[in-house]
Amino acid sequence: MNGNLRAPVSTAVALVGGWLTLFSILFGLEGLRATLLGWVMLVAAAGLLLGVLNLGTVHFTKLRGGSRNALYSFVLLVALFLTFVITAWLGPEAAAPQWLFRYIQLPVETSLMAVLAVTLTLAGARLLARRTDLFGVVFWVTALLALLGSGPLGDGLRPWLAQTLAGAGGRGILIGVSLGTIATGLRALLAADRPYGG
Repeated sequence: MNGNLRAPVSTAVALVGGWLTLFSILFGLEGLRATLLGWVMLVAAAGLLLGVLNLGTVHFTKLRGGSRNALYSFVLLVALFLTFVITAWLGPEAAAPQWLFRYIQLPVETSLMAVLAVTLTLAGARLLARRTDLFGVVFWVTALLALLGSGPLGDGLRPWLAQTLAGAGGRGILIGVSLGTIATGLRALLAADRPYGG
């Protein structure tokens, strides 16, 4: 453990918060856990608000400075403002916010998924052109199965892909993420790593 603490307050807050959270989970202290969760939600909401304000400030600066991509910044700021006003005024379950989600957000996400599918296909083709080992073939077959299963011809293939292959892959990723999170959390609790500024 490194004794040179450059930011002792943030180090102490992170360590005390981490240890209190761990104890509340291990010993079933529901009141303490609920209080800590409320604080975390408050800090996360403040962080989200700061992120949106930073996004608006950056794009407003680009728009005011006459940047080359000022049109994109203008569209983003107008969309952000209109979405915020409509959703805050009518509520998220009203017809107008649902229309925005259904006819703007979903098509944009679908287009991004289409670009991802094309990118995966191109990456697989380039991978097979450069190296034809076992992992390259596995990647190409996996990408091909995923593309076939997501298309209209893969109706019988889709449940098997979603429940068997994707489920197994998802569980493997979650196990890896869990182990990495535990290791990172323990290093932070023992002050071996100080990502909080110490």
